[in-house]
Amino acid sequence: MRVRSRPGRTEAGTEPDYRFSLANERTFLAYVRTALALDAGGLAVAHLFDGAGTERLGQAAGAGLIALGVLVAVAGYRRWRVNQHAMRMGRALPRTSMGLVLTAVVGLVSAVAVALVLAV
Repeated sequence: MRVRSRPGRTEAGTEPDYRFSLANERTFLAYVRTALALDAGGLAVAHLFDGAGTERLGQAAGAGLIALGVLVAVAGYRRWRVNQHAMRMGRALPRTSMGLVLTAVVGLVSAVAVALVLAV
């Protein structure tokens, strides 16, 4: 039995070179790995300071990392879809500010973590 896919936004235009599609997929998977690492880091930070008298700060730092993990997962899927469409239509790939967002939030949470470690 042959499975037919319904035409969608990603199927418009011409089929890009499979190497570009696979590279786009690997980039998406890197976003997913980063999101999972942020989730794990957020849980670790939240539990590391549990009962150390700094629970609120630890919870805030952990929640910040987990929220960033959610954002990265959603942004990774969106970026994969937009890039795939751009390749099919023969357009330039759009730019992203995700690197700046990741750097800013992880830097902020890291600063909070340093303050927590020094406070304990």
